[in-house]
Amino acid sequence: MTQLTDVRPPIGAGPALSSPAPLRPTLDFGPHDRMRGWLVTIFLTVIAAVTRFTNLNYPTDAETPVFDEKHYAPQAWQLLHGGGVEDNPAYGLIVHPPVGKQMIAIGEAMFGYGPTGWRFTAALSGCLIIALVIRITRRMTRSTLLGGAAGILLIADGTTFVSSRIGMLDIFQALFVLGAFGCLIVDRDEVLGRMARVYAEGRSTLSPYGPRLGVRWWRFGAGLLLGLSCGTKWSGMYFIAFFGLMSVAFDVAARRRYRVPQPWAGTLVRDVGPALYALVAIPLLVYLATYAGWYASEDGYDRYSVGNAVGVGGTWSWVPDALRSLWHNQGESLKFHEGLTNSAGNHHPWESKPWSWPMSLRPMLYYYADTGSTGCGKQVCVKAVMLIGTPAIWWLSLPMLAWGIWRIATRRDWRYAAMLVGYGAGLLPWFLTLDRQMYYFYAVPMAPFLVMGLALVLGDILGPAPILRIPGGHRFLVASERQSLGLLLVCLYLALVIANFIWLWPILTALPITTDSWHDHLWLPSWR
Repeated sequence: MTQLTDVRPPIGAGPALSSPAPLRPTLDFGPHDRMRGWLVTIFLTVIAAVTRFTNLNYPTDAETPVFDEKHYAPQAWQLLHGGGVEDNPAYGLIVHPPVGKQMIAIGEAMFGYGPTGWRFTAALSGCLIIALVIRITRRMTRSTLLGGAAGILLIADGTTFVSSRIGMLDIFQALFVLGAFGCLIVDRDEVLGRMARVYAEGRSTLSPYGPRLGVRWWRFGAGLLLGLSCGTKWSGMYFIAFFGLMSVAFDVAARRRYRVPQPWAGTLVRDVGPALYALVAIPLLVYLATYAGWYASEDGYDRYSVGNAVGVGGTWSWVPDALRSLWHNQGESLKFHEGLTNSAGNHHPWESKPWSWPMSLRPMLYYYADTGSTGCGKQVCVKAVMLIGTPAIWWLSLPMLAWGIWRIATRRDWRYAAMLVGYGAGLLPWFLTLDRQMYYFYAVPMAPFLVMGLALVLGDILGPAPILRIPGGHRFLVASERQSLGLLLVCLYLALVIANFIWLWPILTALPITTDSWHDHLWLPSWR
């Protein structure tokens, strides 16, 4: 809850001396252990890098990509050596924007067309996500301990782990989405700081709408990252909508906190316009810019639709041909996605619906081999890579969400609300198109927000910080019995998560195991 300090007028101010003085929120500058915070971040990110990069070139399908790498790895190579454009012989058209494939191409430019090349930037992105989760959670909770706990949880999450070791698009979208979220959290703190200065100077009520907040570069940065998210997969548009509403809600809360006479009207007049510019216009411009190679090409798919598939005249003839051709191209891609429905006969043995994602009830089998596999000490060995959330993390998602909603309703805890915005943006929109073919890897951007929520719950279990006592000039932190018990429970839970991750390791990395061991790892019928 907001802490308040008593701000009394100076002596001689007249009637205010006999009436309650106004209350002003205490400024919160966050954790003061900056060096420790960075050491924790770097240490855990290095551990993440060891897990993500070890044996990154394994497994392959006879030295070729596995699963949907078969689409994206060659397309990235075509971008690298084909003038910035690609084709898609499997489908006959390009079904995803270029940014994710451009990211894969960076690794291929460094290491060549091989498993390390087409997986390098995915592994790097997975490490950056863990660093971001630590820093964002630390900023939201003002606790390096909870930031580190969130990082440990994400390191041990099978969903982000496997996604970091395969050349597909979802890990890149998760990186851009999480980066945008972090920018908006920093923007919130900066807005509160500006409002505090204005309030201290007595200018917060000069206008009923409150002050103008100036240029907000962190929100601008969020717009850039959201544009890259849409340039990876169109589902990035959901995050634009959810994050835009969250940013405006932060502005309303800031104006109310510092007693602007008309906070809602002030937000509408002062903040909504700049928010639309930063979080709608900028992402759109970034998205269009990601097709720069396609604009400049002579053989990009649908590049010259105007005059061929699209007429040269009409109402929109004033729009440049390149943009009209791109519009036609996007329409063709949309038709492709709209046609991937169960009612149209499109089924996949590993597809899943969004109600199963929060608990990872229907994972995704990326790789499986039991013919000619050796190394387990038996005649028949199994090697598999399964995209699956660590149960000790994902099976607690529903209780965590319920607790978060309760905290919002009873304590107005903005941290849970912000986490739920990111989590909901990755989950709720998919319920609008349930007939569509869907897969568990769509849930990858949800994972960082899940561990943030769990870290917040761990903070509630730990309780308030130990009391500082200074007997005889010596400082002592005195923890209560409840705090000690809470710390024990948190440590035991993190140990359980790590043990669960180690148990899953063989089916996350294609280590050879016996058939019996393979079946022992499939805990639920829906995992088979």
